[in-house]
Amino acid sequence: MAAGYLDILRARHAARLLTGTLVGRLPNGTAHIAIVLFTRAEGGSYTLAGALAAAYGLATAVGQPLLGRAVDLYGQPRVQLPAAVVSALGMSLLAFTGLSSLPLAYLAVIVAGVATPPLEGGLRALWPSVLKGEGQVNRAYAMDAVAQEIMFTVGPLLVTVLVSLWSPAAALLVINAIGVLGALSVVLSEPSRTWRSAPREAHWLGALRSPGLLALLGAFFFVGLALGSITVAGVAYADDHGRESVYGWLMAALGLGALIGGLAYGARQWAGAPERRLRYIVGLLALGYLPLTLTPSVPVMTALAALAGVFLAPAIACSFIVVDRHAPRGTVTEAFSWLVTTFGVGAAAGTAVAGPAVELGSTAWSFAVAGAGGVAALAVLLSTGRVLAAPSRTPAVVTGSENDRNGAVEPGFSSGHKA
Repeated sequence: MAAGYLDILRARHAARLLTGTLVGRLPNGTAHIAIVLFTRAEGGSYTLAGALAAAYGLATAVGQPLLGRAVDLYGQPRVQLPAAVVSALGMSLLAFTGLSSLPLAYLAVIVAGVATPPLEGGLRALWPSVLKGEGQVNRAYAMDAVAQEIMFTVGPLLVTVLVSLWSPAAALLVINAIGVLGALSVVLSEPSRTWRSAPREAHWLGALRSPGLLALLGAFFFVGLALGSITVAGVAYADDHGRESVYGWLMAALGLGALIGGLAYGARQWAGAPERRLRYIVGLLALGYLPLTLTPSVPVMTALAALAGVFLAPAIACSFIVVDRHAPRGTVTEAFSWLVTTFGVGAAAGTAVAGPAVELGSTAWSFAVAGAGGVAALAVLLSTGRVLAAPSRTPAVVTGSENDRNGAVEPGFSSGHKA
């Protein structure tokens, strides 16, 4: 297993691109906790902190696909780095002006959110030009999903350390300065500088004109909803057991499960249609969420949380392949950015629904939201099977015009091999 991942990291530019992207995404991965801590330190209420964080999240959801389309049209360096700088300036404005003017505070977080560079989608567009063969590309997608879990664990910890050593304002400034350096590292690399999207058909819908992509986005809205609801349900479960540490254990177990699942998924090559494989994985993901509604003792619940997380990273990694196959020609970065946006909006919706579920019902009801989200995601994939079975174009991993120098292919397709 480890040898396959080491082969990827040894590939020229791979380690730099992965590290630079993760570092560049730190501001986005830590923004919500950084905004909340800053607002509270400035004397603002939890309601205001939540509203500012929500404004940032919605602005990011709007900006990602727009900037992703700009990357496809104008290249990575001309979009990613300026966006990172503008986003950092937005957060710096918040850090320096505080809450003295609420309209200015909202403007600052909205600018920071809209300008968040689409580094995540950009990295996935670059993998085929850096790695050799479909096996390495697919494994890189899995490693990418695992790396996200690590970032979302380490990032908040880094923010709290910076807050304790200096201040919440300093944390905002340092995290965003680091983010700009990460983006700079990516755009100065040869793959980023030379990458060009395939020629695209002019269409106002861009990537969204693909029925298959729309079906996938619909499914992953509900996957995001499931994950977002678990964050609220976990807090309610911890309150029921009178220990705040219980929440940390549940989230850590969920992340550990995703880490194990992602590593195992990427350790082997998968034959056959990724769309069909995705249905099986999402089905198992939904099945893993359902037992959480039992809300058993803390040790058992922790084990169930780890089990529930096992299929999350594989589902995300497999979705990357499906996005690549269904994105219209010349829209690959935009398509990946839409996946990020849809997943994030779904998570926000899950957070919003799980709260009332706890208040109107019980903790079990809030975990039931997660189970329902998983089932709904599977239902979308099953009901749109015919659409997903017909990719709108040859995927980027086999298209030389997408800057692929290796001619990688997905097993079962384009290679003449039948699953």
